[in-house]
Amino acid sequence: MTKRPEEIELMAHAGRLLADVFTHLDRLNLIGMSTMQVNDLVDRYIVHELNARPASKGQYGYAYALNASRNHVVCHGVPSAAEILQSGDIVNFDITLEKGGYIADSSKTYLVGEVSPPAQQLVQVTYEAMWQGIKAVRPGATLGDVGYAIERHARRNGYSVVKEYCGHGIGREMHEPPEVLHWGRPRTGLTLREGMVFTIEPMINEGRHAVRTEADGWSVVTRDGRLSAQFEHTVAVTRNGVRVLTLRPDEVML
Repeated sequence: MTKRPEEIELMAHAGRLLADVFTHLDRLNLIGMSTMQVNDLVDRYIVHELNARPASKGQYGYAYALNASRNHVVCHGVPSAAEILQSGDIVNFDITLEKGGYIADSSKTYLVGEVSPPAQQLVQVTYEAMWQGIKAVRPGATLGDVGYAIERHARRNGYSVVKEYCGHGIGREMHEPPEVLHWGRPRTGLTLREGMVFTIEPMINEGRHAVRTEADGWSVVTRDGRLSAQFEHTVAVTRNGVRVLTLRPDEVML
């Protein structure tokens, strides 16, 4: 379950490349682009510019380089040429990248054009909730501590946490043990040890936490039709705390 230092360095390299993908996306004017156009751009950038592999492509039969989850789509949104991003949308791009045999996983929710204050607030609180979880990571802490920190921040701000989907261990495989719930009780669950690597990726809903899967078999949406946001990083437990392997150049720990 734990990774050797040299393995973590390989994952950190994959993480830096993935951070570069998001920096590339940050430069785009997303208004008027289809989610399939974004997918194809990311696919080409990973393969041709970074000499890496989009790890989600072909995983579990999935055909694309990313998930594009817009507005009330919680996660696993399938890119489409017919889905055009408009001013006022929020959209999460969830991307995995493999380099040197190891995988990094990260996601970011983008504000498209002029977004309403309530939507901006949801996105900001979701980002903060992810960081609350990350800051709880250290040797001797538990996964319950991580989930509790996330849920406490979301609930204090009037939001709910999706419970059906969670973070996960990661390495040579995209999904490895353990499962990392985004809710929980302090001092419960698996005790964290130096060398563990996993994702923290809370999905926070504007309304109720209930979700359902669409007819495409992939896209998960809020049952009440209200907005959902998500952020994700891949992290490693260090001797003294936590290292964010997918940290983007514009980020600092909140």
